[in-house]
Amino acid sequence: MFETLMLSRIQFAANISFHILFPTITIALSWFLFFFKLRFDQTADPVWMRAYRFWVKIFAITFAIGVVSGITMSFQFGTNWPKFMETVGNIAGPLLGYEVLTAFFLEAGFLGIMLFGINRVSPRIHTTATLIVAIGTTLSAFWILALNSWMQTPQGFEMRDGVAFPLDWFAIIFNPSFPYRLTHMLIASGLTAAFLIAGISAYRLLKGDDKKAPKLTLKIALTVAMVLTPLQVFVGDMHGLNTLEHQPQKIAAMEGIWHTEKSAPLLLFAIPDEKNKENHFELAIPAMASFILTHDFNGEIKGLNEFEGNHPPVAPVFYAFRVMVGLGMLMLVIAWAARIQLWRKNHLPVWMLRALVFMTFSGWLGTLAGWYVTEIGRQPWLVTGVLTVKDAATTIAPGNVALSLSLYLLLYVVLMTAYLHTIFTMAGRAIEIEEIGNDESSTDGNSGDGDKQNNPLVKTSSKSSGELRSGSRFPNNSSVDLIKE
Repeated sequence: MFETLMLSRIQFAANISFHILFPTITIALSWFLFFFKLRFDQTADPVWMRAYRFWVKIFAITFAIGVVSGITMSFQFGTNWPKFMETVGNIAGPLLGYEVLTAFFLEAGFLGIMLFGINRVSPRIHTTATLIVAIGTTLSAFWILALNSWMQTPQGFEMRDGVAFPLDWFAIIFNPSFPYRLTHMLIASGLTAAFLIAGISAYRLLKGDDKKAPKLTLKIALTVAMVLTPLQVFVGDMHGLNTLEHQPQKIAAMEGIWHTEKSAPLLLFAIPDEKNKENHFELAIPAMASFILTHDFNGEIKGLNEFEGNHPPVAPVFYAFRVMVGLGMLMLVIAWAARIQLWRKNHLPVWMLRALVFMTFSGWLGTLAGWYVTEIGRQPWLVTGVLTVKDAATTIAPGNVALSLSLYLLLYVVLMTAYLHTIFTMAGRAIEIEEIGNDESSTDGNSGDGDKQNNPLVKTSSKSSGELRSGSRFPNNSSVDLIKE
């Protein structure tokens, strides 16, 4: 039978795991939308508006679920973790308040113009509203990650009678791990949105959609992914060095290093045995962990033996770190291979399109794995050196937590199923829309993919010679030609 502490941890983990999936998309997708709208304003090419209108719908759905799922986490600060706000509420409360005042209100205020004002305000005002929403989503990430990073590497405060009081807000916000964590997360969001766009665009092409919009968005998404993947590797390395300095026990768990040693090997695979403090079935590269973490093959890395009773559970951190890195390397290979293929031959073979569809939500998995490393790697602390998870937990009956946990999980399964079904249904329906004609108005409010009602330019007749329908295939079923570079 699970105790209250474990049930509360599982419930909050389920909540944050579900919630984080959606802001991870919207943070970067809002900037993609701004780019699409800006290019439309500059060129008056309706293909940009097609791309904007299709993806703004996905943004709206994603944003809505993200907001709703985020509210439940705030409730849990009081219901499941009452000592958290009692102890550090003087710091956590204002940071969460800043997020609402400067970010959420900004997003909510201009989201209506972005979604419904395209025919009611000037193009410049509408594009500005899209930009402000993008800034708002990024500001939201700024404040939330400022709080999370402070919980990892707290500074700028003092304790009085067991309560944290702020002394220096600049030091609190820009704590040692914040710049690295914020940059790492923003790039992760960019990669998540890029692979989502690439995957859905590839799905449309595989289903016979030969229009310009999915081809254009596929190219843009792959270009962004091609740039961001090596940049994420570099930022991840810098973040790792920062973690080694401030949270060496987390690094020891990530690398499966039980005893302090020099020339520590990089474990590609192993089965950690926490009971006997050793690894089984190691597949290692000699001295590589020391080189990566200290930039010296003879560098010393502290082992878990130096943090007895003060280090995280090793297995989940160890495995999650390898999932994150493995997915990152896979994303790098696929992004570069696909983009180089487009640059050289201007088409993608069917197998590569299928690979992109398979990778549609790879950013979600990588983000979750990374956050598991971050959050589990902080254990047993909720706020490092200030408050343990055990001390912050509620004392209510386990049955109460089990009931709410069950309801949350059921709701999340329903919402996720509906979300995925909606996205692919929208992609399927967009295939039926006729290609943009020469007479299509650049300002027509119904020119977006999927908007068939009251639009004389949208036809679903299978007799249209310039249209590829849902059941069609490409020549020889081998590749899809894309727009010329």
